Amino acid sequence: MLKIAIACGGTGGHIFPGLATAEKLRLRGHDIVLWLAGKDVEADALKDWEGPRHTVKSQGFQSKSPVEITRTVYSLNRATAQCRRLMRKDKPDVILAMGSYASVGPVKAALRLKVPVVLHEANVVPGRTVSHFAARATVVAACFEESRFHLQNADLVITGMPLRDGLERLGASSVYRPPEAGEPFTILVTGGSRGASALNLRVAQSAVGLKARGINFRIIHLTGRADQEAMQEHYDHAGIDARVEAFVNDMSAVYRQTHFAISRAGAATCAELSAFGIPSLLVPYPYAVRDHQTSNALAMEKSRAADFIPESDLDSVWLEKYMHACIQSPERLMRLSDAARARRGGSAAAALAMLVESVAHGRVVA
Repeated sequence: MLKIAIACGGTGGHIFPGLATAEKLRLRGHDIVLWLAGKDVEADALKDWEGPRHTVKSQGFQSKSPVEITRTVYSLNRATAQCRRLMRKDKPDVILAMGSYASVGPVKAALRLKVPVVLHEANVVPGRTVSHFAARATVVAACFEESRFHLQNADLVITGMPLRDGLERLGASSVYRPPEAGEPFTILVTGGSRGASALNLRVAQSAVGLKARGINFRIIHLTGRADQEAMQEHYDHAGIDARVEAFVNDMSAVYRQTHFAISRAGAATCAELSAFGIPSLLVPYPYAVRDHQTSNALAMEKSRAADFIPESDLDSVWLEKYMHACIQSPERLMRLSDAARARRGGSAAAALAMLVESVAHGRVVA
């Protein structure tokens, strides 16, 4: 039995894959301690977690202001000192860090105490934390083969993106099929909770054109809170069959209804679309740090698992024509679906869990 620390605080994109891996490791008989950053999203995500946790408050670099930079450096140094005190009292055999500023303190403390470090990078382009610590980590686990170009100074293993058990299990058992005769073509639109207004508007405008063509379709539109009411009014006024939600908790149920997705290109979204074999058009969030979503989308396009267009090139007339062509080509939809599924592989959470075990036992093969 191993003592394993998992630093997965900050955002849902770090918490959920960390928690999925934690559950796999706990089922394998290990003692798991989660290291968090005290953000509100953590409490919601971990409401069912019954294991131990340490909460060490810290913050990331959100501004170039000298005052804010000084505050952030102070916060990270304070977090590192606190992590070191806690870790000395109960030293883990290995630490898995999922990235973000929430991993800085635990990783620096682990390195000081000579605890082996496994980093996980979700995106093609690594974030600041993974880039900074990659050379000193025992191994970096990645989701995209293309990350090797950006992490040439690290030992890298491709494990994939750990998904919550329900998504992983249901994705593995789902079978994609285009709609049968008389069945509406279901389009999922998801831009995340931030920065989706431009995408929302262009999709809603293109839907009017699709309806004018006589296409039998319906839309599931996850708008974020800001646009929910306006989008529902737009669809109702145009007589379009649309379910508009700010967000949903049970994404597996949504994916199983979906014939095509128009989506941002976050790492978790790319992994989920691949898991369910959903054909998609990826429209990266243009203001993402290091433009990492564009790199994710390009990797998906390269493997023919998705189509890609920058938001600056997306207009409603083009999107209407594009969607019409997709709906009229079930053979192409099946090719996209097959290529997406080919990216999925096996259980990423299980692969990452086994990598963490091997590092703890000194048996890493990169």
